[in-house]
Amino acid sequence: MKTASLLNDVIYHPERVQITLMMETERSREIRICLKGGQEMKDHHAPFPIVVEVFEGEIIFGVEGTPLTLQKGMLVSLAANIVHNLKAVKDSIVRLTISKADQLQRVVSLSGAATAETVTSND
Repeated sequence: MKTASLLNDVIYHPERVQITLMMETERSREIRICLKGGQEMKDHHAPFPIVVEVFEGEIIFGVEGTPLTLQKGMLVSLAANIVHNLKAVKDSIVRLTISKADQLQRVVSLSGAATAETVTSND
């Protein structure tokens, strides 16, 4: 068993999106993305399907040029290779689930950071 909290040690970096690896399972990586209002992740795509959950706040989630407003508690799933972007309307915590086969560094590179923080989960 593993546990983690999306609310522990939340950091809203003033200059870039903050990426934290929260947990790895046999099939997925659970990532927390903290965005200050106005911060964004420009157009990109994932090589595997993803799930995005707005845990706190509100974002504009663009899918192939169509903007969707996602508020606290909303989820969206995307198939592989769908171009998307996101922009925080206000300070937001987003949970991203990616395939274990996907690379964490790919997500980190979208944030402007060199590396992701990693939370030590309970095993």
